[in-house]
Amino acid sequence: MLVVSAQNFYLCSNKIYKSYIMKVAVVGATGLVGTKMLQVLAERNFPVTELLPVASEKSIGKEVIYKGKAYKIISATDAISKKPEIALFSAGGSTSLEWAPKFAAAGITVIDNSSAWRMDPTKKLIVPEVNAHVLTKNDKIIANPNCSTIQMVVALQPLHEKYKIKRIVVSTYQSVTGTGVKAVAQLQNERNGVKGEMAYAHPIDMNVLPHIDVFTDNGYTKEEMKMVNETKKIMGDDGIRLTATTVRVPVVGGHSEAVNVEFEKDFDLKEVTNLLASSPGVIVYDDVKNLKYPMPLLSHERDEVFVGRIRRDESQANTLNMWIVSDNLRKGAATNAVQIAEYLLEKKLINVVPAVLV
Repeated sequence: MLVVSAQNFYLCSNKIYKSYIMKVAVVGATGLVGTKMLQVLAERNFPVTELLPVASEKSIGKEVIYKGKAYKIISATDAISKKPEIALFSAGGSTSLEWAPKFAAAGITVIDNSSAWRMDPTKKLIVPEVNAHVLTKNDKIIANPNCSTIQMVVALQPLHEKYKIKRIVVSTYQSVTGTGVKAVAQLQNERNGVKGEMAYAHPIDMNVLPHIDVFTDNGYTKEEMKMVNETKKIMGDDGIRLTATTVRVPVVGGHSEAVNVEFEKDFDLKEVTNLLASSPGVIVYDDVKNLKYPMPLLSHERDEVFVGRIRRDESQANTLNMWIVSDNLRKGAATNAVQIAEYLLEKKLINVVPAVLV
């Protein structure tokens, strides 16, 4: 059965804001995710009255386009001096470690897309559909989770609340855009027969690499351990057991995941499907008789998490198989960060001039 849900979470594009004074800095504005943040801010009609694009020193003075207007890139120091209400960071862990505390010290709320603060016990790790309620006005550095973790927990949270998750086995199939511009160039070069700079240790075209991020002492990669640790923190349950294998595939845009979930309680498949379809940010796309199931092409430039191939694991009691797909640059990064900003605004957790809605 094909079930579609188009719900979203704090979708500002349904509102018109007339009187906010809202300065927003985007740190890393020229990168893949930073560029996508600008796009998402515009599409969702976030009330930006002054944009402060920040990038590396070599980019200062260059321009980015936002809503048809050119904005000059400035330094992080200049951005702090202008006292934006929010700073969206996507400039890498080292930049976040150096600059996020400086922004926060100036009273600016930082939403950081790097891995720098995710497992810091003093920082919140937020997926709005799952745990935005833990945020307070005192949270000045908020961590945006790993892309593959985000899409999985959006789909699993409503099921965890109903049936309580015992164990998750996940295998990911992740786009080269998760690595960045260099990886996209490598894939395109290989397809065009051009020699160029390598983002990976091996060819990616006509290949899959069971290796994302560096290997750790336990034989898992950092990406795999991110999924383990971040899932527990976001869902607020250290009792969840999780094992992951993360794989890079020759796809430009969109991460896919095969997820096997064991619950404490038994479930009814129809109830599972209805529960997912009624959950914010989830679209159930599951009609195998008509060959309809989530694919990266389906999720391209979409903010929702697509779920399909929902079926009982016949080898083990109380266990479900699912296939989860999402646009990793949007919900897996930029959109999730903007949704956090929307939540802060909606709940008045940042100090701004009140809006007049019409």
